[in-house]
Amino acid sequence: MREIAISKFKATCLAVLEDVRRTGAPVRVTRFGRPVAEVAPARPETASSWLGCAKHSVEIFGDIAEPVGAFSRWTVRK
Repeated sequence: MREIAISKFKATCLAVLEDVRRTGAPVRVTRFGRPVAEVAPARPETASSWLGCAKHSVEIFGDIAEPVGAFSRWTVRK
């Protein structure tokens, strides 16, 4: 990882950012030899959708078309 002093980063900020975007290589910004920040390329934005957000969160047991068990205890008058 390339390191750059904070004073040089301040003077050439736009050029450093363009270099990071173009090459994809992160840059560490230092102050008195100690790391202050890391400039890394942005990750591509993922298209999020609410469709399918509950996928694999429900488990179905038995037949979902079968009548509920409570109806079996009812009596019918004719």
